[in-house]
Amino acid sequence: MKSRFSTTDIAVIVQELKRFLGMRVVNVYDIDNKTYLIRIGKPDEKMVILMESGVRLHSTDFDWPKNPAPSGFSMKLRKHLKGRRFESIKQLGIDRVVDLQFGSGEAAYHIMLELYDRGNLALTDYEYTILTLLRPRTDVNQDAKFAVREKFPINVDKIHTNPTLERMKELLASGKDGDVLKKILVPNLDYGPAIVEHVLLGAGFAENAKIGKGFDLNTDLDRLMQALEEAESLFLKLTSEPCKGYIIQKKDKKPNPKAGEDEEVLLYEEFHPYLYRQHESKLHTEFDKFDQAVDEFFSKLECQKLDMKVIQQEKSALKKLDNVKKDHEKRIEGLQKEQETDILRGQLIEINLDLVDQAILIVRNAVANQIDWTEIWTLVKDAQAAGDPVATAIKSLKLDSNQITLLLKDPYVAVLDGNDMEETVALKPMRVDIDLGLSAYGNSRVYFDKKKQAAKKEQKTMEASKKAFKSAEKKTKQTLKDVATAASINKTRKTYWFEKFLWFISSENYLVIGGRDQQQNEMVVKKYLHAGDLYVHADLHGASS
Repeated sequence: MKSRFSTTDIAVIVQELKRFLGMRVVNVYDIDNKTYLIRIGKPDEKMVILMESGVRLHSTDFDWPKNPAPSGFSMKLRKHLKGRRFESIKQLGIDRVVDLQFGSGEAAYHIMLELYDRGNLALTDYEYTILTLLRPRTDVNQDAKFAVREKFPINVDKIHTNPTLERMKELLASGKDGDVLKKILVPNLDYGPAIVEHVLLGAGFAENAKIGKGFDLNTDLDRLMQALEEAESLFLKLTSEPCKGYIIQKKDKKPNPKAGEDEEVLLYEEFHPYLYRQHESKLHTEFDKFDQAVDEFFSKLECQKLDMKVIQQEKSALKKLDNVKKDHEKRIEGLQKEQETDILRGQLIEINLDLVDQAILIVRNAVANQIDWTEIWTLVKDAQAAGDPVATAIKSLKLDSNQITLLLKDPYVAVLDGNDMEETVALKPMRVDIDLGLSAYGNSRVYFDKKKQAAKKEQKTMEASKKAFKSAEKKTKQTLKDVATAASINKTRKTYWFEKFLWFISSENYLVIGGRDQQQNEMVVKKYLHAGDLYVHADLHGASS
């Protein structure tokens, strides 16, 4: 995707912005730390020039979101430029640097906009002494220091020259076999990649023609020179005559959750002041001016960025709500499982009352006889080896907490009746902690009581969860609402000439206007009253007419 101006683009935009010369600066705003708006105007006409350091320069019809607190750079521009006339705009030679002059003579100020690399924006006085700039730096190639009170280098190092046969021979001879022809030409010519590709296609060269493959220096040089003559002619035409603008588009698909399938969208790829051969077969939109095409292209890109930001914020808000919901569901599920386990343990104790009571009695007696705990476990292991059913059920001793753990099963898993087996619903075998201080029945009641307590806790948790979820849902809805009304870039509505007066449209579709004060009353009569119009005035002091 094309993201910044070429040399040709700058030359074209400079010519187009000259139509605003003579307007005065109304105000200066900043969108971010490298993008600034200069509002200029004259009676009955206002316009905004947008400058982005290192990227673009054009007028704009869109209402860009401005920084609520102007930056120091904006305040400096306001101080020196407000009320001054837009006197001139020019490109420094063929460099990607634009000089915008406001005011004349010793009262003149210049904005120097660099549209290459990281870019820069500097405000200078009439002698090009830098008053303020975005990015202080030192240019080793030009031996120039960009800082406050230093001179901005305006000596043009790069002048446009028509490529000669000797120069092309030397340039192409320095290339190696397999080097792409276009990549050799573009950095060494002033036309930019789009024009170079356009004329190469017109001369019959393949899009990716290479030296030694698709281009032969001995046989194809004359054809290349003819192509470069076309490039020179087109370059001069574009930089001297009014141009149309073109936005090159491509089809893409994005998911549409509502429709349940991918949605086809058109994405902007490039902007140009001419419909080049390589773009003729592609989808494109034509504009009356290149300036308009650039404005539409970049505003759409910013809208797409805002859309992506909105989508991410919506996803984040919905994810938070989903996490709250899952957390509440997990807690309730845990309480329900706890209840099911307690019921199962109580039921297993009830259907194994004799076995549980015997186990309690055996261990109690051993403890009462002051047998060492280790020896008690040894006795249990010996009984298990002998096949004792009570000892087999004992899985561990927790005598420090006066408990034992039993593995309890449903004794009625299967009932044999002749050759048929009638299966009853069986309880799952489970390890159950038994309190030695209670009977088997007492232990079962403990688990049933725990189930009741867990049920009450579940009810309270569900009520608390509903309140918490409603609160989270309310916050999420508010967040989505705030996101939906976030700053967007819309076209500024043109103000009609009559809107500065009192006005309305009558039921017969007549435009009725009236002055707000004596000065406007006189303006209505002198400037806007024509033959066939009706004039009405009340015989009262200060009345509208």
